[in-house]
Amino acid sequence: MAPDDASQPNRPQDLPAAQPTGDELALRRRVSDFEREEVADVLREAAGEGRLSYTELEDRLEVLYAAKTYGELVEVAADLPNGPTVPGVTAPVAPIAQPSPGMTVHAPVINVFLSDAKRTGSWLAPQHQEVKAVLGDVTLDYTEAQVPYDEIFIDVKSILADVKIRVPQNAIVHLDSNPILGSVSEQEAGIGGVLTPPTTPPKTFHIRGTAILGDIKIKRGPRLSKRLRLT
Repeated sequence: MAPDDASQPNRPQDLPAAQPTGDELALRRRVSDFEREEVADVLREAAGEGRLSYTELEDRLEVLYAAKTYGELVEVAADLPNGPTVPGVTAPVAPIAQPSPGMTVHAPVINVFLSDAKRTGSWLAPQHQEVKAVLGDVTLDYTEAQVPYDEIFIDVKSILADVKIRVPQNAIVHLDSNPILGSVSEQEAGIGGVLTPPTTPPKTFHIRGTAILGDIKIKRGPRLSKRLRLT
């Protein structure tokens, strides 16, 4: 007599494949540059509170900007307050601003060695900008940039280098300087003033500058050629 098929136990190959849970799917979700920047804010805040050393901050930022999934974001800040957590249901986060057609988008970290780098004209400024310049020149001009944030954080390390930061005329600047045989200075706009009265609320720039045998200069308003309408 043939055995009853119903009485046979299910073999492993007959069982349906386990479906990923909602949390697993959320951890696999690809992340955007905006989400990376949110976690970068958490890391920098933790470093400012003494929870991370400068070396740890650099190492984690390197891992962060290479992260592709939400799970990697969770790992890089899992031991810090306000870090991303494993969600039950994750809603996609929309970026604050999208670049306009023809607008240049740059990375939030500038590394210069025996060379130069410029951010001028129409470019989409990140909320956090890091500059590491050795034997080179860097220019950051925010007067024509699209800045979708009320507060901007700039961290500059200049070693035998010249770094110029130009902010809007009505900007509020909080400067934390650390010159070591170097110079960190804030200058007012020169002749000609601004082209037009400001039509938007002032942005706040938090600038931390370390100059080792180098110069960091913060200037206000458009370049002289712009003020004199030469370009």
